[in-house]
Amino acid sequence: MYTPRHFAAEEAAGLDLIEQNGFGALIMRGADGKPEISHFPFVLDRDGHRLLAHAARANPIWKLMDETAEATAVFQGPNAYVSPDWYEKPAASVPTWNYAVVHIHGRPTALDDDGLIDILVRLTAVHEAKLAPKKPWTIDKLEPAFFGGLRKGIVGFALPIERIEAKLKLSQNKIGGPDFARTRDALAALDDADAKAVAAMMAALQPR
Repeated sequence: MYTPRHFAAEEAAGLDLIEQNGFGALIMRGADGKPEISHFPFVLDRDGHRLLAHAARANPIWKLMDETAEATAVFQGPNAYVSPDWYEKPAASVPTWNYAVVHIHGRPTALDDDGLIDILVRLTAVHEAKLAPKKPWTIDKLEPAFFGGLRKGIVGFALPIERIEAKLKLSQNKIGGPDFARTRDALAALDDADAKAVAAMMAALQPR
């Protein structure tokens, strides 16, 4: 990923972004040499330094996972258009885009049934917690026969994090001048959740 120096982020920031935006695209090279791309809700296992997810057994991508095939998982955080009108000299500026992205590189492997159940427990726990004060749903509420049939149709897999590329393009090249604050404030004022999220990330770089 092309990442100019000002926009390169530390690994910790990339992992934080994945925890906040865990729906990613997994890209692998298919048997015919063409890219195989599937989208999954991932859960980050920080202790194991890996990503966990599950795929439908009918999805061909999991059959490519043999500990030697390389894969890239792509995660996108908030993003927003930046207008030249927000700059001090709009006639000498052009539009741009602020965004946050992370690429994880590794060699994924399919897991056994215990690994699959662990993924399902982790994934539901993470997302059910976001629905509080609702009482969390857990997989032990499933009828055993139904759960047994469900498990036959899905495969759990792990993607060890061998390399991480994190890019936060948040107008860092304008920090120290008036345009950074003007852009941050303009985004914060918009009635758009992504724009407000980008503004919050910018504020974390240079508080008001």
